[in-house]
Amino acid sequence: MMKVDVVIDPHKEIGVIRPELHGHFLEHLGSAVYDGVWVGPESPVPNARGVRTLAIEYLRRLGIPVLRWPGGCFADTYHWRDGIGLPANRPRRMNLWWGSSVETNAFGTHEFIEFCRLIGAEPYLAANIGSGTPEEIRDWLEYCNYPGGTSLSAERVENGSPDPFRVRFWGIGNESWGCGGHMTPEEYCSAYVRAATYLTPLGGTIPYLIAVGPESNDIEWSRRFFEAYWNARKYRPPLHGFAMHFYSWGKSTPTAYTNETLREQLNHFTALERAIIDQRTLIDSFPVHPQGGRVGLIVDEWGTWDLSDKEVEKQRGLFWQQNTIRDAIAAGLVLNIFHRQADKLIMCNLAQLANVLQALLLTSGTSCIRTPTYYAFLLAREHRGGRSLSVEQNFNQSGSPSVSASETTGSITITLVNPDPSLPHEVRCTVKGVDTRHLDATILHHDDMNACNTIEHPDTIIPIPWTAETEKEALTIHLPPLSIARCTLTL
Repeated sequence: MMKVDVVIDPHKEIGVIRPELHGHFLEHLGSAVYDGVWVGPESPVPNARGVRTLAIEYLRRLGIPVLRWPGGCFADTYHWRDGIGLPANRPRRMNLWWGSSVETNAFGTHEFIEFCRLIGAEPYLAANIGSGTPEEIRDWLEYCNYPGGTSLSAERVENGSPDPFRVRFWGIGNESWGCGGHMTPEEYCSAYVRAATYLTPLGGTIPYLIAVGPESNDIEWSRRFFEAYWNARKYRPPLHGFAMHFYSWGKSTPTAYTNETLREQLNHFTALERAIIDQRTLIDSFPVHPQGGRVGLIVDEWGTWDLSDKEVEKQRGLFWQQNTIRDAIAAGLVLNIFHRQADKLIMCNLAQLANVLQALLLTSGTSCIRTPTYYAFLLAREHRGGRSLSVEQNFNQSGSPSVSASETTGSITITLVNPDPSLPHEVRCTVKGVDTRHLDATILHHDDMNACNTIEHPDTIIPIPWTAETEKEALTIHLPPLSIARCTLTL
């Protein structure tokens, strides 16, 4: 039994936990889109305008704040005009990056915007700067956001959308250091400023322009990009966001983890917190943009990436990944990091929404289930919009509990994660000046690190009520191995 003391101070505020820190990502990869969320309006699978009905129900219940699309590596080979107009007339393209599969373009801009509306998410478009042109991105912006009176806005109206889409978030490329063009930071900076020059406010919507940041904590990429942006030119277009990617690569297939490989994967997320601090410090060492203010740090893609099971991929698609309690613990650890570093972040997007990598949903035929990761996000939902609070604990080592806390009007929410696969934790939380006796607790847990929700057994891992011992300003909660507990204190 590991015993840990934690002190939460409601008078020490870190920053507001923006809902966008719980964002998500959908790419044309494997079965994430097709047979994942999109089945088509003629499908026998219950759907609303082509979108899987159960996916809508589950995602609305979770409350997806923002959704990034169409990639990923796919974004820098995607030409948006392929995905508009009558579906029967859309070209069929080879998906260059993901298995050379055939992309039908049945799910395009209108379908994506409709999907976002159905689930209540704000759309985020990743534009093609690798194989596209500034003109192509500018035209996409006009097509989406201009109210009417131009040829492009008239084309949008003809395609069924009289009202503009008002897309605010625009990513200028993806992983330009790799699949997005293998550019140097200086080359990418030139490509960014050229494209951003033409992406102006239209119809009252001011585009939030997001540049490609580093892979993990690549300080050299970030430093050289910002030096090129600030030092090489007299006039500069707006720069609002800077997006890093961070994956924790696994050394086992999804349901074959051992104590050793589990600990190695989960411990890697400590490097994510270090990366957020380092990247924020570097960005803040450069001037504040007169048009855009402080450049926002974004974690555009994050999550677990396990070894692939080739036989499973043959049946279910590229990078299909069975989600387990381990993935839920990973999500709990990362969300706690985002909450604790809320003053440094603007947006964070889990990879990915359905079937691929660390997914919220898994689908098969007419079935759609929620994964343990889905429930980890559900437990953290109460933090959105709250004030992140200072958390201090008496020691922090590998396998020790992860804690975050926030306050909203009338309540304080505390999330505690035990990432150890064998050792239970006893955590005593002192909440300064707060009566903890009005407490509601919920836990997500399973004794088997490879336990998972499947189509046949969808409720193996679900949140259940939990208890904690309370006194005037403290609560003591017992966390079994591999568990996430949420405690809500009514003020």
